[in-house]
Amino acid sequence: MGRDIKLIWDFRGPAAAQTARHHEKHLKEYIALESFEPNITGHQDLTEMHSIAFMVVHEKDMIGIRDTLKPHRGEVYAP
Repeated sequence: MGRDIKLIWDFRGPAAAQTARHHEKHLKEYIALESFEPNITGHQDLTEMHSIAFMVVHEKDMIGIRDTLKPHRGEVYAP
């Protein structure tokens, strides 16, 4: 079985937390529309001015999803 990859979108500024929460909603909609597994998304406030939204995908699916959704970065997912 392959690795899972956490695709990450960074948001900065005074509205970063609100934007990351909203972006996560769109990620959930995309997962439901495309029936992707695993169904893992989230958002996290790193500082007052920097928040992220993320989704976890299987490594084999990462290239297509990356090219479609254009995350800012990614990392190996370790739950």
